[in-house]
Amino acid sequence: MTVTANERLGLAPTDPRPASETTPAADRTETNPLFGDQKMKLGLFGTNCSYGLIMSHAPSTYEITWEHTKEIAQRADRLGFDVLVPVARWKGFGGSTNFNGNCFETYTWAAGLAEATERIAVAATSHLPTIHPIVAAKQATTVDRISGGRFALNMVMGWVPPEMEMFGSEQREHDERYAYGQEWLDFVTRLWTEEGTFSIHSKYFDAELLEAYPKPHQGPRPALINAGNSPSGIEFSARNVDVNFASLDTLENIKAYTTSLKKKAREEYQREIHAMTYGLVVCRDTEEEAERAFQQVVDEGDWGAAGNVIKIAGSGASQSFDHAVKEMQERFIAGWGGYPIVGTPEQVTEELGKLSEAGMEGMIFGLIDYNEELKYFGENVMPLLKQAGLRH
Repeated sequence: MTVTANERLGLAPTDPRPASETTPAADRTETNPLFGDQKMKLGLFGTNCSYGLIMSHAPSTYEITWEHTKEIAQRADRLGFDVLVPVARWKGFGGSTNFNGNCFETYTWAAGLAEATERIAVAATSHLPTIHPIVAAKQATTVDRISGGRFALNMVMGWVPPEMEMFGSEQREHDERYAYGQEWLDFVTRLWTEEGTFSIHSKYFDAELLEAYPKPHQGPRPALINAGNSPSGIEFSARNVDVNFASLDTLENIKAYTTSLKKKAREEYQREIHAMTYGLVVCRDTEEEAERAFQQVVDEGDWGAAGNVIKIAGSGASQSFDHAVKEMQERFIAGWGGYPIVGTPEQVTEELGKLSEAGMEGMIFGLIDYNEELKYFGENVMPLLKQAGLRH
């Protein structure tokens, strides 16, 4: 049996801690907009990474500077958006853009934007194999305290082998990533919620006499997000998280997915889960202008980076996969493989309404030029969303 440092050194135990250290400050339904009553929640995706959601040289003022990303966040906050979700990247995707390679780390990004905003939820996207649960739990609690209970943790199991190799390890087999992720989350949750000290001895973790104070601001724990859409990912989400982000191609598939996901969470785990999607929104005065802007993104696309993403996602892109590559590359170039919405303010409102009817409670999206197009969105789309009963 292992002798702990406390036993070896004869250290006095920690006295019971006061309620200010052991109890969350507020119920998360009162502090976190992800639990708010907006029918169609809105968020921005990828504002911490170069090129955002477009693998393209299409003209844009968007840049990765702190001043610029903060201005985008503050504008979204003033417009009443619900959440900011970053992309966790350690290595770009090559090509002429090195897509997403110039980026900010997401926990510290979230801390900075938590201080710079007032109402919007701020997420950190975390590759679980790259960070120890003790560090992640403490960083998440710190951001949650800074924000007054507006933090969300978007958990990624790690899916890009070149990134994992940067950390000196091979990528785990797909389903094992989720087994590891479950132990990781169980570890973090205990640090967020458990008083006193405890130890963990499991397949992936051995840790003695753990403790963590203070607890997060929002109780019983921060909002949790996962974008797993595979059987293992759906199982993990239904069991654990508050919001599942889904990448789907048609409204029919979206309806089937959201119905199945929510049924699984309710029947198998006796809990509720929300579904949101993501994609590129291109909104202009006329449909022709919007389609022309969308097509420019494709025409000036970085086919090298998009091809690299497809090869990684397809585990090597076998030759039988080649016939679908061009179509998939276009979808990745213009919106990271998400659900594109292209049209006038009226058409964008209508599409968001259709997503809502199909069971999606929100959309996080990219824009070709986040800061400039947010102004247009606020003036031209937000009033229509309120008229349609999708926002208030």
